Amino acid sequence: MTLHPLSAPPRLEGQVALVTGAAGGIGRATALTLAEAGATVIATDIVDTADYGAAGSGAPNAGGTIHYRRYDVTSAAETEALIADVSETHGGIDILILCAGTISHRPLTEASDDEWQAMLAVNLFGVVNPVRAVFPKMQARGYGKIVALGSIAAKIGGVASGPAYVAAKSAVHGLMKWVAKAGASSGVYASVVAPGPVETPMWQTVTQRAAPSANGNVPLGRYGQPEDIAQAILFLSSPQSNWITGTVLDVNGGMLMD
Repeated sequence: MTLHPLSAPPRLEGQVALVTGAAGGIGRATALTLAEAGATVIATDIVDTADYGAAGSGAPNAGGTIHYRRYDVTSAAETEALIADVSETHGGIDILILCAGTISHRPLTEASDDEWQAMLAVNLFGVVNPVRAVFPKMQARGYGKIVALGSIAAKIGGVASGPAYVAAKSAVHGLMKWVAKAGASSGVYASVVAPGPVETPMWQTVTQRAAPSANGNVPLGRYGQPEDIAQAILFLSSPQSNWITGTVLDVNGGMLMD
C-alpha cells in the first residue's frame, strides 16, 4: 500500500488542476483559488469564454495560471479529447474538481423524462465522464485528488430543489466514496464538498421559490459565497488533507450538523 505523506500547507506549485463548471459561481471562484495557491488551472465550461480578470487564457494569478477551455461534461468523446490534450500539454492532471451542475425544481409527478435525463446528464454523468477518464491515469502516476461538488440537498432530501437534482447529487456522493476506496492504495484521494445555499446565478432560481431564510434557517446568519466553498475545495485538493478521503464535507453555515 502507498504510504501517504503527512498533511502539509495548501500550496499547489507544480500541480495541474482541471476544474469543470468554471465560467461562474463556485467553479470560477475555485479556479481562481487554486491558481492563487500556485496551480496551473485548466478551467472549463460549456460557454465559449470566461472572464478571469484578464483577456484570453493564461491569465496570471499569485503563483499560478488559468487556461480556459470550452468543454461539455456530458460528452464522453469531448472528455477523452480534453483529457488527452491536457495530459500531453501539461504532463498529467494532479487535481480534478467537478463543479458543473444545473438545477431542477419540478416535483416528482411533474418532472418529465427529458428533465430527468438532463439532470442526470450534467449532475451525474458530468462527474462520471471526467472521473472515468482521469482516475486510471492518476492511479498509474500514484497520485491524484478528486473533489466533486455535492449538495446539502442530497443529505436532507432537498432544500428547494426537485427529486431529479437530489437523486443526481446523492449518486455523486456515493460515487466519490467508491472512487476513494478504489484509489486509496494507489495514492488517489476522492471527496465531496456539499454546500448549503450559496449565492450564485443558479441559486437565484431557488430564491425565487421556497428558499431558506439566511437569518431563520442558517445558524451563521448569512448565505454562503462562492469563495466559502472554494476554500473548502482547496483544503480537500491540497496537501492539507493528506489523511482525508471518502468524506462529504458539509459547508452550509450550520444548516446541517452531522
